[in-house]
Amino acid sequence: MCAARRLWSLFLVFATLTAAPTTVLAVDTMILVSGATFVKGDPNGEPDEAPATVSVETFRLMRTEVTNAQFARFVESTGHLTDPERRGFGYVWDGRWRRVAGADWRHPFGPGAGVAGRDDHPVVQVSARDAEAYCAWAGLRLPTDSEWEFAARGTDGRRFPWGDDPPGDGEPRRANFGTVPCCAPSAEDGHVKTAPVGRYPDGASPFGLLDMAGNVWEWTSSRFPGRPDEVALRGGGWGNNPYCLRVSYRHGNPDDIGLDMVGFRCAQDAP
Repeated sequence: MCAARRLWSLFLVFATLTAAPTTVLAVDTMILVSGATFVKGDPNGEPDEAPATVSVETFRLMRTEVTNAQFARFVESTGHLTDPERRGFGYVWDGRWRRVAGADWRHPFGPGAGVAGRDDHPVVQVSARDAEAYCAWAGLRLPTDSEWEFAARGTDGRRFPWGDDPPGDGEPRRANFGTVPCCAPSAEDGHVKTAPVGRYPDGASPFGLLDMAGNVWEWTSSRFPGRPDEVALRGGGWGNNPYCLRVSYRHGNPDDIGLDMVGFRCAQDAP
């Protein structure tokens, strides 16, 4: 099974590269993140958040998460079929994770729930393999777990992209997140589930990156510590409470499933 997955992943990358766009994303969508050494983790967090000194090289990262419109152009160009489409189901959160037949990126919350009018919302119901394929098509790649955390927090040890204070329900709204206690969607900002990307400029990271907390979880290229069959996800989503939006918090999921609270953004090596 593992060998078959690796072969399929290699096929996806090859196929998408052969159909790569003549121009990649606009320059202003990629933000330069100057490399540095920082302390990763949180001494008051989960066991996998044990602090460690880590160095990252300079790289670029998309300012916001990949949108439905961007992913649609990729599919139109390549004919890519996502893992949830091939499997016939995706996972939908309604107080617990449910496997829903017909849930895919075009119907993120199940049949009858389309993406019309949501071009600028983050694409969801895409697996880590689908995210990897999109990034390869665009001449990019997924960020590593350490790159993602550094881009979200910088070097000053902050707990959230904007500082140490958790997001509140007042103004200015810094993120799209859920209820306390966890986990249910909140309509406080007018978006029960996903919100348009970049809607919360007051939640920007030290590098000017948006949506690094909330809206949707984001796939990385790294495995979850101690779980080699799971990929690390970062950032928290529309249904999570502030604790899960901390820059050091992560989840892990298999690389071939799609969920309605998980999307991605792409990175690029800096020359």
